[in-house]
Amino acid sequence: MDLSGKNYMAFIQRQEALKKQYSPKQAEKQHLKGKLTAHERISLLFDSGTFEEIDTFVTPASQPVEFGKVERTYGDGVIVGHGKINGRLVFAYAQIFTIMGGSLGLVHSKKITKIQEMALKMGSPIIGLMDSGGARIQEGVASLSGYASIFHNIIQSSGIIPQISVIMGPAAGGAVYSPALTDFVFMVNHTSYMFVTGPNVVKEVLNEDVSSDELGGAEIHARKSGVAHMIYDDEENTILALKKFLSYLPSNNVENPPFVADDGSVSDVSEKLRDIVPDDPNKAYDVKDVINLVVDRNSFFETSELYAANLVTGFARLKGKTIGIVANQPKVLAGVLDIDSSTKGARFIRFCDAFNIPILTFEDVPGFLPGIYQEHAGIIRHGAKLLFAYSEATVPKITVILRKAYGGAFIVMNSKFLGGDFSFAWPSAEIAVMGPDGAVAILYRKELAESKNPVELKKELVKKYRDKIANPFIADESGYIDEVIDPAMTRKKVISAFAALNNKWVKVPARKHGNMPL
Repeated sequence: MDLSGKNYMAFIQRQEALKKQYSPKQAEKQHLKGKLTAHERISLLFDSGTFEEIDTFVTPASQPVEFGKVERTYGDGVIVGHGKINGRLVFAYAQIFTIMGGSLGLVHSKKITKIQEMALKMGSPIIGLMDSGGARIQEGVASLSGYASIFHNIIQSSGIIPQISVIMGPAAGGAVYSPALTDFVFMVNHTSYMFVTGPNVVKEVLNEDVSSDELGGAEIHARKSGVAHMIYDDEENTILALKKFLSYLPSNNVENPPFVADDGSVSDVSEKLRDIVPDDPNKAYDVKDVINLVVDRNSFFETSELYAANLVTGFARLKGKTIGIVANQPKVLAGVLDIDSSTKGARFIRFCDAFNIPILTFEDVPGFLPGIYQEHAGIIRHGAKLLFAYSEATVPKITVILRKAYGGAFIVMNSKFLGGDFSFAWPSAEIAVMGPDGAVAILYRKELAESKNPVELKKELVKKYRDKIANPFIADESGYIDEVIDPAMTRKKVISAFAALNNKWVKVPARKHGNMPL
């Protein structure tokens, strides 16, 4: 090759122009906001030296000058490519806020849709690092159609490859539906936000003053809306957590999750489990103490920790194999199911089922949350989502009843006749149509009203109800659960049960899809 030739000189000139495009001054602007540049994010995310960028030198679509000048930059404000994370192939795109505010135009969207289609074709996860001012106004409907193409591709890939969005700056208007459609959303506290209509529109239409952070910041979406599943205080920790999170997931729906060799540091028998559930059924405890004693050491990765905290969800490992965890949390709202927790649980279960991740359920649920708001807001419909998700899932499903399992909530939480494979109970379990207090108040209304000492009579009747109806041995002897187990043996029993289910296969009816009560 003639290195002094015209084409080679043009090649060198383009490389130099690209370097100038990403100036230290632009990087400093990002750093002053507490943000990394798009290239720094990509470098931190992927294994060193593995990322390969494509479409580096494409340029924006040309537009009439009267509608505002579009910068003639290389790449059109987004980096797309592939590389390895923890040694596995992953595709990604990263919007560049320092180039036209990371705004999405026609070429920008085509780059993203190309990488989406490649990820689907290769059966590999895709990650979107989002930092964009939204649709590029100068390009009009072309930018809107670009968003539509991205949304369409996400939907086509749903349940086939894991899709993760990381919000690292603004995401406004139509841009918010891209992360909403993906499987999991990470956000960075105080530097990322999402909203359909921004603070200025809220002020103009409703005359309400609100900041971007108050309207759609990470804390809001992690705690109130449930849109964000994980939040962290800076971008570095967000990306490190994302890399760890990916280690639990398979690359696609026909593979099994990655296996991590168990170091044997957790005993299969733990006497500590016998002391967690209080003797008093009205006293709270932290179900995460149970989870952490059953799964491999330090392997529990919680999702949506701040949202609907009365239901705990997350991934863990059991003898090195990935499992999904769903658990009622007695220390939050006594572990009842409500609208938010039902939706949270249903979505998590469906993800696990789509990607061959077995589900372990820890049950301690007194029922569904009563009240006017819950009924009027559709607890019936939303609770049915959780029921539908559990029943529809064909992956191995095991339930351990720790304490309360009352009424419809008992059915919903992966009961045996809903399709649960194994159902175990601790001796502390109470399985009944309703709690002893409520049942006694109904069954012995007349006796209590006529009693000279109703308090003592009720105590006596509650004890009788627990002994004769709600205790787990009755359910065990009737075949409604598989076994009452020593709490200390929980890990051993669950490992054995999942091993037995290793080759589980379920033939599902021929249909396009079910009609979940959304």
